[in-house]
Amino acid sequence: MGHVATVLGPVSVADLGFTYTHEHLVSRPPEWKIAEDPDLLLDCVPCAVIELRRFYAAGGRTLVEGTAIDYGRDVRALESIAKQVPVHIVCTTGFNKGAFYPRWVLEMSVEELEELFERELLEGIDGTSVRAGYIKVGTSYNRILPPEEKVLRAAAHVQKALGVPIWCHTEVGTMGLEVLDILESEGANLKKVAVGHSDRNPDWKYHEKIYRRGAFVQFDGIGKVKYYPDSVRMELIKRALDMGFADQILVSGDMGRRSYLSSYGGGPGFDFIIRKFTARLIEEIGEDIVETVFVKNPARWLEMEA
Repeated sequence: MGHVATVLGPVSVADLGFTYTHEHLVSRPPEWKIAEDPDLLLDCVPCAVIELRRFYAAGGRTLVEGTAIDYGRDVRALESIAKQVPVHIVCTTGFNKGAFYPRWVLEMSVEELEELFERELLEGIDGTSVRAGYIKVGTSYNRILPPEEKVLRAAAHVQKALGVPIWCHTEVGTMGLEVLDILESEGANLKKVAVGHSDRNPDWKYHEKIYRRGAFVQFDGIGKVKYYPDSVRMELIKRALDMGFADQILVSGDMGRRSYLSSYGGGPGFDFIIRKFTARLIEEIGEDIVETVFVKNPARWLEMEA
């Protein structure tokens, strides 16, 4: 049985349990972005602990933390949170999208990026023993910037060598297929790749093409009615099931704003999916889909192959 690198050390995939595959506990975007949209700043560790305890009480056992290096990743804060709540936290190496890259990322070569990813995956992050459990990459709206392509190629090389999972930020659900083209051209195993924010682009034909490439399709906007009602996401999931792709679906909430988190006075909070959305899945599809989407699929995606 394989393992997953969590904030507090390796965990057997058999012990992951109910898993959210894209969330945020502590995030500090670049200062210009905070000034533009202060709702994105998540800097309250006690709030994260409260939110995670609600997740645990509802039945959640593992949470994949999606805050990348350029978005204010704080592994010491994650380590503190992990010691206070019995939830496995998986943190990332890698970057969000090019707009957030610090200058030093623009100046690094592909080889230097590979060294960074490998060090954080195998040795530790920021002088700690905390190891990343996956690589995050990202692209812009309807285009892939040259620095983003550089990060994609570096991630593919490391994934090919180490067998680690990759998670892709796709802006408004665009460029997913182009991302897969680049990763595959560098030898990446697309069965270990998740294409995030796919429900922001609720085009089932687009999703079908991703599924047929072998990658996971991530629906991570559950409860965000400002984009679409969850009925749209339910229909996308049903389409995937009808086409035989149940084993390639990942579902999470991406609650990366204060206004989304009950501990900050917002909603729907970390327990919404478990307490509300899974009930709808069971009612409209059946009980087996919950185990598949929230336990089996995350474990297979996260498992370290090497």
